[in-house]
Amino acid sequence: MIRLYCIGISILIVAILANFIIGKIGLVSWNVFLNYLGYKESFVIKQIRIIDYIWLFIGYPLILGLGYLEGAKLYKLIFS
Repeated sequence: MIRLYCIGISILIVAILANFIIGKIGLVSWNVFLNYLGYKESFVIKQIRIIDYIWLFIGYPLILGLGYLEGAKLYKLIFS
């Protein structure tokens, strides 16, 4: 259970940092993307660039996966 907690905290920290950085860069975050989906006008969806889709569906999951790996390493370092 402690292992899962360490991994979860690591993923959370990585997600917060990633969202902060992509906000500064100007990429679309999941919050913005989901808000766009709530609009009925189709022009809003067209405002999302291909780089935003690449970030959301490839980059972000990879970054969170790295957060998992770092959490697992941290757990192993502390409790081994």
